[in-house]
Amino acid sequence: MFDKILLPTDGSEFSEHEVERAIKALSDDGEIIILSVAAKLEATTPFQSKKNIARMNKGFLEEAHANVNRMARRFDKHVKVKRMVVTGIPSETIVEVAEKEDVDLIIIAASGKSGLQRFFIGSVAEKVLKSTERDVLLIHN
Repeated sequence: MFDKILLPTDGSEFSEHEVERAIKALSDDGEIIILSVAAKLEATTPFQSKKNIARMNKGFLEEAHANVNRMARRFDKHVKVKRMVVTGIPSETIVEVAEKEDVDLIIIAASGKSGLQRFFIGSVAEKVLKSTERDVLLIHN
């Protein structure tokens, strides 16, 4: 059993499988941290509209909050759930949050591909696996 588990979510149906595993792996008085990483666009040329970029960034944040809230609702009321939305690069941010929060386990979904691609791990999951010293449970879809 694990006392503190990090569940990164991108809102895909595949990240929802993480919930089932987390419930089984969590100690009785443990904590789940649900994390969604929102992208942040920056203007790279003078031709890009700052207003449009700001609107898109706002949309990314709203989507990340919705992803976290949707996943949090899947847990019973007695489970201690912490919700986090952070702006950044997903793989790097997941590893940083895992370290900062001192989690025991990261549960992350593999990409949901079909055919030959189903044998490969998604790029975010692969980068997390290679970048952290924390235990990682990779959920195949």
